[in-house]
Amino acid sequence: MRFELKAIGPGGAVEALDFQAPDEVTAVRQLEGRGYTVLSVRAKGSLGLPWRRGGERFPVALFSQELRVLLNAGLPLPEAIDTLAQKEKRGDWRGIIERLVEVLREGQTFSNALEEFPQTFSPLYVATVRSSEKTSDLAPALGRYVAYAAQLEAIKKRVVNASIYPALLIGVGGIVSLFLLLYVVPRFGRIYEERGSALPLFSRLLLTWGSAVDKHAPVFLSVFGGLIVLGVYALRLANVRTAIGDALWRLPALGERLRMYQLARFYRTIGMLLRGGTPLVSALDMGGELLHPLLRERLARASRAIREGRGVAQSMEANGLTTPVALRMLNVGEKSGNMGEMLEQIAAFHDEEMARWVDWFTRLFEPILMTIIGLVIGVIVILMYMPIFELAGNLQ
Repeated sequence: MRFELKAIGPGGAVEALDFQAPDEVTAVRQLEGRGYTVLSVRAKGSLGLPWRRGGERFPVALFSQELRVLLNAGLPLPEAIDTLAQKEKRGDWRGIIERLVEVLREGQTFSNALEEFPQTFSPLYVATVRSSEKTSDLAPALGRYVAYAAQLEAIKKRVVNASIYPALLIGVGGIVSLFLLLYVVPRFGRIYEERGSALPLFSRLLLTWGSAVDKHAPVFLSVFGGLIVLGVYALRLANVRTAIGDALWRLPALGERLRMYQLARFYRTIGMLLRGGTPLVSALDMGGELLHPLLRERLARASRAIREGRGVAQSMEANGLTTPVALRMLNVGEKSGNMGEMLEQIAAFHDEEMARWVDWFTRLFEPILMTIIGLVIGVIVILMYMPIFELAGNLQ
């Protein structure tokens, strides 16, 4: 985003600045880091459409991968980050990287520099870097985070790819149905009105709809367009998305799969943090941000039990945070003292199980969806042509 700021410069003069940054807080911090005293800040105007989203997110995984390569090549951390800033073409992203360099050259740690951008670098990422600072193995820690991000992205892509074809079916079926209801049916209604034919009940209802659309087309189109805009806007509201998510969680089969997906992501996150040297309880607190509120409450009880000295597997099982496979593997991890790697193996097992379920569900859902769409379109067409069929039967 671009911001218009008024600030007192290092020389004492008031300046008007046009600045690009991810958010208002970041813009103010970056200018203050350059010696300015910010007086006012205002976002530059935009259309603000309901479906319009914010700017692109900072590519944390790509930044980490490139930084890891430079560190492995022997560059000091400030010089490596400065190199990434020089190659960056986007002004807002370059501003973030340049600020990281400035904080490092002030003598602060890399994790402290990252904390200045909470909307860009997650607490999980900051904790990964902070743990590596204690053992001086930043490059391996970045490698673990890159692998973690790649695995999560692969799961998301798998789910998205599986939903593309059903979404296309719903979209095409909806467009065809609307075309019939808003364009074809009103014209059939005119024909039957002129002939004055006696129509079956359902055909009369359908053609009554067509007549209403024909007479009040602008009103119907305005209402339909308004509903689309309202629906898109509502989906952007956090409370609406939360309500939809809660409703999906209540569905017996789907809710269980959502629980397994969240647990797999949770296990993978905790495993990565433990392998990086983060204490177990701290890792559980950070991983809890990824869970549904219901599971988050259970995790709080499990963390409390672990603090009191109970076993990890026992505490997780008592609060419904395990599966039969995860419970056995957690017991093995506790006995062997290799909990971080075991948690990542649990996540990999459940990811594969989730992938098989998505594939099975897609194969089952697609023909059912095609059948439903075909029936809806077929019923509309039959109701339109039924008077013609009856007329043809009477002529015989």
